[in-house]
Amino acid sequence: MSTVAIGFVGLAIVFAFIAAGMPIGFAMGLVGFVGFAAIISFDAAVVRIGVTTYGIVTNHAIGTIPLFLFMAHLMFASGIGRDIYDFAAKWIGRRRGGLAMATIGASAGFASVSASSLATTATMGLVAMPEMRKHKYDLSLASGSVVAGGTIGALIPPSGMFIIYGILTETSIGAMFAAGIIPGIMLALFYIVTIAIICRINPDAGPRGPKYTFREKLASFKTTGEVILLFSLVMGGIIFGWFTPTEAGAIGAFGAIVITAARRRLTWVTARTAIYATVKTTGMIFGILFGALVFNSFVTVTRIPLHIVDFVSNSGFAPMTILLMILAVYLVLGMVLDASAMMTLTVPLFFPLVTGLGFDAILFGVLVVRMTEIALITPPVGMNVYILSGVARDVPLNKIFKGAFPFVGADILHVALLLAFPILVLWLPSL
Repeated sequence: MSTVAIGFVGLAIVFAFIAAGMPIGFAMGLVGFVGFAAIISFDAAVVRIGVTTYGIVTNHAIGTIPLFLFMAHLMFASGIGRDIYDFAAKWIGRRRGGLAMATIGASAGFASVSASSLATTATMGLVAMPEMRKHKYDLSLASGSVVAGGTIGALIPPSGMFIIYGILTETSIGAMFAAGIIPGIMLALFYIVTIAIICRINPDAGPRGPKYTFREKLASFKTTGEVILLFSLVMGGIIFGWFTPTEAGAIGAFGAIVITAARRRLTWVTARTAIYATVKTTGMIFGILFGALVFNSFVTVTRIPLHIVDFVSNSGFAPMTILLMILAVYLVLGMVLDASAMMTLTVPLFFPLVTGLGFDAILFGVLVVRMTEIALITPPVGMNVYILSGVARDVPLNKIFKGAFPFVGADILHVALLLAFPILVLWLPSL
């Protein structure tokens, strides 16, 4: 059997293992080890395991993950998400659909300190859903805004998906963080416009929220000013080169401790909850990274990426057509795989092809993350939908998916705009 055939058999086995419920990291690591041993040798596969392990342990970039995760979980445990939502609700909640718009704005704000789409969805589900239900919002609009808002978390730094992409492709994580800021803000605006259109068509879907005085609006800065300052310091430092992403993670984690302590929310229970969640999530991400890197070594020796590049290069298709076909693949895969599985399985295959066609690695990274996040709100997997369903147990899944559908349309327009104007992604990294 040729090495290419072994590679495709390995890919099929990984998909089968994932479909059977095996953890993605273990499935990729096991198949990668066995496949590498079959093509090279068993001893070489053992050496590869050791080299991969050493590389993960000594990679300073990977240290960014637990630091930003600790900042996120500490903010989550101390109730910062509610503060951000209250801030947004006071400023724009009076408009029709204003509480749903506030949910989007709060999701963008919480995403800046959470690094996780799922954490953002869970937080906003606990905070925003009760308020919107109290004001008689249509459940589809309410739930759709929560799950869609959660997808902003992968674009607003610090993004766990950008960290994984940077490690898999050896692309600057700081540049990826900078590249996600403008698209993330744009996506929030796209979602807000979508809510406005829905409420224009059906005013009863999003009744007006309570009215606040200008003094009350200004007072809301007291609960969010430190978070805004911390985010500005962390991201500004990365963009302008004051410190590395790992150092930024340390500053963010320390800043989260200071903020929660200053607000007298740093209790033993809060700290223990944040530490436990950080260790658990970090272990999961490291397991996925380890399996992905072992599997990447196997894919490389099969020469599948080179054959794909040769095949596509000789196909006669225009580079943009090929890129659109690749992005369409993500839409299809999103129906059966979660975001981390899609990224770790496909990036090693598509990255050499896309960069070989002349597309920027940073642009492709943002597009990949964008497409994998769309998968979080599309059936049948839709992890954000299931997260919200676990928080709001009486809201049927089909109603949440129905509410998410208009936001998927906004997602497609957003991706099209990024493709048409790559400067929106590449301008900040160029600084």
